[in-house]
Amino acid sequence: MKQLLLINGFWDNLGIWIEKADTWLFLQINTNWTNSWLDNILPWWRDANTWIPMYLFLILFLALNFKNQAWKWIFFAIATVILTDQFSSHFVKNFIQRPRPCADDYLQFHVRLLLDHCSGGYSFTSSHAANHFGFAAFVWFTMKSVLKRWKWLFIFWAATISYGQVYVGVHYPLDVIFGALIGVLAGSLTGTIFVKQFGELQFIPQTENA
Repeated sequence: MKQLLLINGFWDNLGIWIEKADTWLFLQINTNWTNSWLDNILPWWRDANTWIPMYLFLILFLALNFKNQAWKWIFFAIATVILTDQFSSHFVKNFIQRPRPCADDYLQFHVRLLLDHCSGGYSFTSSHAANHFGFAAFVWFTMKSVLKRWKWLFIFWAATISYGQVYVGVHYPLDVIFGALIGVLAGSLTGTIFVKQFGELQFIPQTENA
């Protein structure tokens, strides 16, 4: 019994320490490691509507270069985002029920909120991080030959959007870390399935007519 209490006490203390460290890092990012340029850029950068032109360009690029395989890729990409969003928003968040920092009874008075309102719903995990990392991982697995070293840009893109969620005051660092983990796992799964079923996207050399 005494050993059990010691073990339970260890995990309770560890949980308290992790939560305090997470809150400390959140406040550093949100209130101390700031500048006016990021204040202007990141609220716009982390907005999903900002990237609609990129998605439209990607659809056009795929349709012109990969024909029928493009629509299979688009279907799997959409399925990836639906999977990450549903798992993060409707399973994990409702199970954990962690308030957002901008809605926390105490922390909300110390948050530098850069949006016009505190986003609704719970905080853990970040669906922004899950969705964008899921898409980035799917791109990584299915377009390696096309993008080559530029595939890293999608990982950087997802990471900066996730960082922006903390910076603007709507998520803790652990929210985006675990959201990113969900996304990477989901994107790796759907990307692997796509490659096994249809093959990795590759440019087909144009042959000259004899």
